Amino acid sequence: MKVAYLPIDERPCNLHYVQMIARSGAEVQLILPDSHLLGYKKKPANTEGLWVWLNRAAETADALIISIDMLVYGGLLPSRLHYLTEETAVTWLDRLRSLRQAYPKLPIYASTLIMRTPKYSSSDEEPDYYEHWGRELFLRSYLLDKQARESLSEEETEQLQDIVSQLPQEYIEDYETRRSFNSNLNVAMLELVKEGVLTFLSIPQDDSAEYGYTAIDQQKVVEKRNLLRLQKKVHMYPGADEVGATLLARVYNDLKGQTPKIYPFWSSTLGPQLIPMYEDRPYAESLKAHVLAAGCQLVDTAKEADLLLAYNSPGRVMQESWDQKCKDITYTTFRNLLAFVDQLKRYIQSGKKVIVADAAFANGGDRELITLLDEEQVLDQLISYKGWNTNCNTLGTTICQGVLGADGKPDVVKENLLYHLLDDYVYQAEIRMEMVADFLPKLDLSYFDLKNQAEFVNRERDTRMLKRFNESILHSFKEIQLLKIESFAPWNRMFECGLSLQINWNEG
Repeated sequence: MKVAYLPIDERPCNLHYVQMIARSGAEVQLILPDSHLLGYKKKPANTEGLWVWLNRAAETADALIISIDMLVYGGLLPSRLHYLTEETAVTWLDRLRSLRQAYPKLPIYASTLIMRTPKYSSSDEEPDYYEHWGRELFLRSYLLDKQARESLSEEETEQLQDIVSQLPQEYIEDYETRRSFNSNLNVAMLELVKEGVLTFLSIPQDDSAEYGYTAIDQQKVVEKRNLLRLQKKVHMYPGADEVGATLLARVYNDLKGQTPKIYPFWSSTLGPQLIPMYEDRPYAESLKAHVLAAGCQLVDTAKEADLLLAYNSPGRVMQESWDQKCKDITYTTFRNLLAFVDQLKRYIQSGKKVIVADAAFANGGDRELITLLDEEQVLDQLISYKGWNTNCNTLGTTICQGVLGADGKPDVVKENLLYHLLDDYVYQAEIRMEMVADFLPKLDLSYFDLKNQAEFVNRERDTRMLKRFNESILHSFKEIQLLKIESFAPWNRMFECGLSLQINWNEG
């Protein structure tokens, strides 16, 4: 099957991860736009060029996966920075209608994001004024929304008054004008689903909170979706960078006419009910949403399942992955990893296909889990291991890899395991903050800006990652020699990296 894929942006998590998963499947050919058409961080993509590419790709594709954020705004970050007019929105809506008219039977799967509202002040991915006023913009909307829906404490009322008196009105107007455009476009996308222009629409929400701008925008979409009775064709849930993978899984399942059955088992008793960092609902609720969005179904027993999802959750308190040297005691007292890994091993020994969502920590994998999986010599027998960024980023890509990899190419599945162990665990959880602490200061660099020293940083990262991998993974991947790692910094910062692996398969 040929699937044309327009990603949300050019970073490895949205482009390379999906390519890797598609390559592990036995039947998928992923069609991608030329890299020169895609943008770079805050620089928008060539949307006119992408529209031409999309129409050409539609001629031979069995399905399209389209990021509306890429097609209309030029990428994820440009969607937070643009000055587009309503006329532009009308143009894109008409273009999508014309695409449907040209290809009346072509399945078109799309995603559009509810714009996030970070709780912190930083302009790395937001408008420049967010560097100094970001937290205030978030708190103002949070408190106003809470005041409208419930009530504020005396302390919160004073806090709101202070913010209102200080926050420049021009920044509020700029931010709210853009949010209004994006929100209106999201609602308009529902009309396209109703018209049959879009086959399916996924609306993830990035870094969501209970009150404020994002919650308000979400409610508008919910009301419109309910009015149009589109609950089955328009799915909403926490996430963002995994959405391309989620839609690939759904396309794959739809074209094959299948609904894979997934049975989850958890590392902690409270895990399903905990609310992960950067998200607004319990793990178990996001699981339901992501499984449905991927075209799968949850089942109650391992016996009837096609895939077993080993879900690594916190005991009671969730922390960042780089805090594992001083992790909360409930990672031990409210969680039993030995029992979890023993159960996982027994499932594999019985012939079950197991995928691991390592979401006990935010922004990286769990050292203790990796060690136990390696000790039990099951790490390289998984169909998928993921443990990156947020819970839902991890979950969505895990499900997709399970769907395509279950009957896919074993060697590629194993290479993908290796990649994510290196990226999600070795880099994100182990190496990243070490380098921020002991290497970047020597070069006068920061977490968000590697200046013109990125290559120097990359080579240091490569050396450390290879060394740490060889020290940590002692009993797995014996048939693979990891000869060399070459990393790069897609957005010239430490938050993420891309990897190129040079490996040698041992004979026999």
